[in-house]
Amino acid sequence: QVQLVESGGGLVQAGGSLRLSCAASGNIGSINTMGWYRQAPGNQRDLVATISSAGSTNYVDSVKGRFTISRDNAKNTVYLQMNSLKPEDTAVYYCKLAVTWGQYWGQGTQVTVSS
Repeated sequence: QVQLVESGGGLVQAGGSLRLSCAASGNIGSINTMGWYRQAPGNQRDLVATISSAGSTNYVDSVKGRFTISRDNAKNTVYLQMNSLKPEDTAVYYCKLAVTWGQYWGQGTQVTVSS
């Protein structure tokens, strides 16, 4: 049974920073991709950033230069460092684990950026 537990969301002023964490437990395999997605009210869930088990990263254009995704394979944990936050970054942020046999989602953590 794979579980993803997210933490680190909250309320921050524009220009501030937050760091999200997502810890995976269970059989997640040695080859996988972990990532962050976000969903604002009334919108679809969109990609923010992903990182493979080999360390390759991918970002949506709107967060490039502001957000950094990283992972600690020994802890099966992925992080999202978010700097220079903007009100349009407000959303529920979800962690996703993609493995060869399927994908798993975390429960989501709210990030609210006030102007």
